[in-house]
Amino acid sequence: MQRDSVYEWIRGKTWMRDLENQVLPRLSKTTFGPSPPNVFVGEYGYPSVRAGPLVGLDEGVLDAPTDLYGLNYPELLRHRALLARGFTVQHVHRTEEEAFWLAAAQKPLDVEMQFEKTPRFSLSFSEHVQPMGPSGVLERMRLTENPKVPKKVDALIQEKLKVKDALSELLPRFDYHYVQKLLSAGILGQKRKLVPTKWSITATDDMIAKEWLEQIRGFPETGEYRIYSNNYLYNHFEILLLPGAWEFEQFESFENQSNIAHEYEAFEGRTRYAEGEGGGYYAGRFGVAEALFKMKRQARAIVFREVSPKYVVPVGVWEVRENVRHAFTRPPFKTSNFNDAVTELKKRLKQPWSQYLKKSRILTQRKLSQY
Repeated sequence: MQRDSVYEWIRGKTWMRDLENQVLPRLSKTTFGPSPPNVFVGEYGYPSVRAGPLVGLDEGVLDAPTDLYGLNYPELLRHRALLARGFTVQHVHRTEEEAFWLAAAQKPLDVEMQFEKTPRFSLSFSEHVQPMGPSGVLERMRLTENPKVPKKVDALIQEKLKVKDALSELLPRFDYHYVQKLLSAGILGQKRKLVPTKWSITATDDMIAKEWLEQIRGFPETGEYRIYSNNYLYNHFEILLLPGAWEFEQFESFENQSNIAHEYEAFEGRTRYAEGEGGGYYAGRFGVAEALFKMKRQARAIVFREVSPKYVVPVGVWEVRENVRHAFTRPPFKTSNFNDAVTELKKRLKQPWSQYLKKSRILTQRKLSQY
């Protein structure tokens, strides 16, 4: 849906007008509240970017994708509208100290922000990041309590390890969202450097998946065909695991449209950015790699994403990641026969199977196990 159509759609909703009435009284030049320990870094004007903290305008405002999963549009947009963002224009190599420590904290803490002028009610949308609420130029920021930074993270900050080396230390202990915000706030790496949030999301999906895949390629191959499914926020996912060494491809299609986006990577991985699907590709691959890593198996994997016309407001690639991750929490359809797997998929998918077959690099391979 085009941007103008998104605004037209949400403005016509009663719950959106109610939401505006909830948020407006809470907006002022001085805002005090619990901040989810996070900062937002824009990419416009890079290397001089708009960056700053988020502060909740109400108690219990959610920020992490794992917490947002399962909410419907009204609920999800309420949480995003009740997060105000303060920003200053700063060079990526000169990070604000307080914002730096805010992002390193694991638990919400109280933050006071003084804006140049009272922010206006607004919501902005992106295919890559979560919807953003009111924002304004920040005059000053004050943490009213000391952030509690995990000892392991504090040690890594002092050691100034390379990002890749730091990841191997962080992955067993911390979740995706925490690692992503560390990267965006410039906490990881040998030099402190802000990374635009949009870029850090895809970079984190990519780097963590690659860490897992280094081990996955040495795991035993799965001995059967499995189909995992999930539906959330008008996005339908089917994930097919086939016996064989690691390969991955992902389809993205929209109902009532014949064009299907497709990306593929071989056993060795890929070096070029997935232009056809962008961050959604890396979010989907993250979910599959995470599941295989937990299974201690490798497989050829195909993700089918079918998007309903009811998905009118983009909420970011976290929706792809969480859909795939939740698919693997459900019991799969299992079979030892390739044709049975295809028959089952045909029942579940809305796009004609022939359209997928035309583009697939994996489905057109014929392994001995398929005969």
